[in-house]
Amino acid sequence: MRVEFPKWLKLPTWLKERYVLLWKYTKGKQFTYEEALKILKEKDERRLSITLSRLNKSGWLEVSIDPKDSRKRIYKLKLPEEKSVKDLIEEISSKTS
Repeated sequence: MRVEFPKWLKLPTWLKERYVLLWKYTKGKQFTYEEALKILKEKDERRLSITLSRLNKSGWLEVSIDPKDSRKRIYKLKLPEEKSVKDLIEEISSKTS
């Protein structure tokens, strides 16, 4: 018998923390690459690209083309519906406040 774990548990800790920080500031609203740089206080653009790519491949991020500039992307985090995700958001948010 194979046990399926929630997809949240499959993410590495560093990626979970970045998801939580992005969620804390965006609350599920759309954001740009530049906004993500500021929210995560990321100096290395490569690291941010990896973060966004991994979140997208894991199914936690929606990516669309900016209607004003087709070279840019607009991002939106998917809703954390699982209780474990909500608990983790509260825990990490209380540490970063």
